[in-house]
Amino acid sequence: MNSNSIIHYPRLDTVIMVENKIKSEEEWKSKRQLWLSLDKKIMYQTFNIIISYLEESGKITVKDGKIIWIWNPGLVKKYSNSSLVLK
Repeated sequence: MNSNSIIHYPRLDTVIMVENKIKSEEEWKSKRQLWLSLDKKIMYQTFNIIISYLEESGKITVKDGKIIWIWNPGLVKKYSNSSLVLK
């Protein structure tokens, strides 16, 4: 996404709201369905920035138009506390 074309960056509370909504269902049939279900209205462009961020950070995946929550903090903690050496 070209940073020059971004009109409005999301606030942290908005990112958390979207994140919590995705986690509540674990899978959404479409971005539009998720966007319409949000507790407060946000611009669709801002929503897309949040979805891109969550996907790039490994918290969600978008597969066949579905949004799926994949982040597993327990698994991350397990491997970060182990003697496993990552290269």
